[in-house]
Amino acid sequence: MVPSTDRLSLPVSDPSSQQRGGAGEQRLFKGSTMTTRGAYAAVSYMSCAVMLVLFNKAALSSYSFPSANVITLFQMICSCSFLYVLRRWKLISFSSGDTLPLTDNSTRLVSLQTVIHTSPLALTYLLYMLATMESVRGVNVPMYTTLRRTTVVFTMFVEFILVGQKYTRSVIGSVALIVFGAFVAGSRDLSFDAYGYAVVFLSNITTAIYLATISRIGKSSGLNSFGLMWCNGILCGPVLLFWTFIRGDLRMTMEFPHLFAPGFLIVLLLSCVLAFFLNYSIFLNTTLNSAVTQTICGNLKDLFTITLGWMFFGGLPFDLLNVIGQLLGFVGSGFYAYFKLFGN
Repeated sequence: MVPSTDRLSLPVSDPSSQQRGGAGEQRLFKGSTMTTRGAYAAVSYMSCAVMLVLFNKAALSSYSFPSANVITLFQMICSCSFLYVLRRWKLISFSSGDTLPLTDNSTRLVSLQTVIHTSPLALTYLLYMLATMESVRGVNVPMYTTLRRTTVVFTMFVEFILVGQKYTRSVIGSVALIVFGAFVAGSRDLSFDAYGYAVVFLSNITTAIYLATISRIGKSSGLNSFGLMWCNGILCGPVLLFWTFIRGDLRMTMEFPHLFAPGFLIVLLLSCVLAFFLNYSIFLNTTLNSAVTQTICGNLKDLFTITLGWMFFGGLPFDLLNVIGQLLGFVGSGFYAYFKLFGN
């Protein structure tokens, strides 16, 4: 097939343009600190995240699938497969400097040296994933949501340590409102469990380090969002496969009675497709905007996730303090978005 100059391609982050201060990037509004591509990335992330939660909920609850780790493994395998096929068909590139259409001699993937350079990203992802899975065991759901909302504080601290990022008073005030709203939402469940609290805060720290690592390596590796996803997948995939094998998750999957049911397969397929676009939008959003913006988007999409989850799955009791806390968090996220869009 002859490459066409009119071929469409997905938007990718370009670390080189980020380092040049975003020269040539179109701002969303006059005086805005966010570019048009950055706004699209943020909205895409929130949309994919909400839909993925609903499909994962359907697989794990409606069909009672026994292992979330195996779903994660399936999603990672599908993402790497999609990336490999798209790269071989020259529909995407892995390097930030490549332009489309690609020439015939540019079908190589990523060099071993580059893979080694991105290995800290895979390590932080594995730590983040393991800590997050363990963190849900020790505390109840309201308190888990409350403590996880403090991730944005850890992210700001890690970004300051790693890259010297500083924030205005307006942004800090918005974050403080989000955290305050989280504690209001969980105030009826302030049961203290030292181990549970410690694991949740460890999960917050690993999440912050993971997002900051995406931002940092994305600007130093010469890879775009697809390249970062590819390196992360080929490094983490074998480790996750080994982990699911020794824990017996693969055996439980083979014994799952609805494994080949058409409805379950459709849910699993859509979950894998959405996971691909979610990971893509996370890398794109973090490199185009910042790790803190990515965390704020995660808080903002929670409102839509809770609303749609209640509509489709029910089981959410009404609590006035919880509603007030969620609204405070939503308002804080809205203030943050305003300051990012229109500046201070």
